[in-house]
Amino acid sequence: MSRIGKSPITLPDGVTVDIQSDQLVVKGPKGELVSLVPAGISFALEEGTLVATRADDAKRTRGFHGLARALAYNAVTGVTVGFKRELEIQGVGYRAKVQGKTLSMQLGFSHGIDFPIPDGLTVTTPDQTHIVVEGNDKQQVGEIAAQIRRCRPPDAYKGKGIRYSDEMVRTKVGKSGAAVEV
Repeated sequence: MSRIGKSPITLPDGVTVDIQSDQLVVKGPKGELVSLVPAGISFALEEGTLVATRADDAKRTRGFHGLARALAYNAVTGVTVGFKRELEIQGVGYRAKVQGKTLSMQLGFSHGIDFPIPDGLTVTTPDQTHIVVEGNDKQQVGEIAAQIRRCRPPDAYKGKGIRYSDEMVRTKVGKSGAAVEV
């Protein structure tokens, strides 16, 4: 039995779950999310908790058991608390600011980068070197944060670029014979 799949999901106050044959519709204070349910997995409400069960012990069904439970848990967490990903910019002259529905970044290129902010997400810049991506869909928050990071990933020698706030960037030493006298 899947250790993740068999643990129940406690539903906080204000969260409702509509169980359909192929999806769960989770509604809460921060919005509504739809979580798809793979074939062979079913959900049931039991005394304020959501429980995932599987139809058989086929390898494919066992693999989807923990996945379906994790997706449902992320949906419940998203509509109650939400998800947040923080990025920081390092480099002289590197900065970012939000203008309407666009994140404008100066990252050392000859041109600025304008990144459109999708609907359902909130992108803020508390200062010029920090970017905060917030939303209720964990996958969307992570994907947009990764796309922003991809605009200028950290350099291997000086560490300049965009990195996650909890990311440790290992820098290389560089050339050892740089100071050669002629």
